[in-house]
Amino acid sequence: MKKKILVINGSPHKDGCTATALKEMIKIFDEEGFETKILNIGNQKIQGCIGCNTCSTKGKCVFDDIVNETAIDFEQADGLVIGSPVYYGSPNGSLLALLDRLFFSSSFSKQMKVGAAVVSCRRGGNTASFDVLNKYFTISSMPVAPSTYWNQVHGFTPDDVMKDAEGLQTMRNLARNMVFMIKAISDAKEKYGLPLKETEAFTSFQDGK
Repeated sequence: MKKKILVINGSPHKDGCTATALKEMIKIFDEEGFETKILNIGNQKIQGCIGCNTCSTKGKCVFDDIVNETAIDFEQADGLVIGSPVYYGSPNGSLLALLDRLFFSSSFSKQMKVGAAVVSCRRGGNTASFDVLNKYFTISSMPVAPSTYWNQVHGFTPDDVMKDAEGLQTMRNLARNMVFMIKAISDAKEKYGLPLKETEAFTSFQDGK
């Protein structure tokens, strides 16, 4: 059975700079025989989380929109790539709204699904945005795929990004590392099973001490 990678493009431009970086990764996924699904969500109206906690009983978000649709693909995927342009030193707001609700409302285990964040910018704000996206993985027991530089490309247009030789190289190395990790984790799961995950402790200091 083919391994599956879900790619979420948070840019409102489905063929823009972020997509150019993601396509460089997808070339490697295709070469390795992985199945890739791309979701372009950057130009959609996505409601932010309202903290109603309905998802704790329903197992999905109370707003039955693209977030719940994405959750189905995410559950079936072995890896998740999240790409975003940089807006004022942060990822696209629509993408963050989707990710907040997606990770909070979905009840399936994300343990050992491999995650990778990709950002595109003209000049700055890239590492700050990169950091924001990686936090979704690390709170969810998802290993984060590395590369040979931070996962970013530079350029104001897709043509600019195509001139960023190091950035595109970083994308290819990221994809290869992600493929390796997914294969290795799959083999390890069969041999050893998943690591024990404790969830009982929930520190809130409600006693004021």
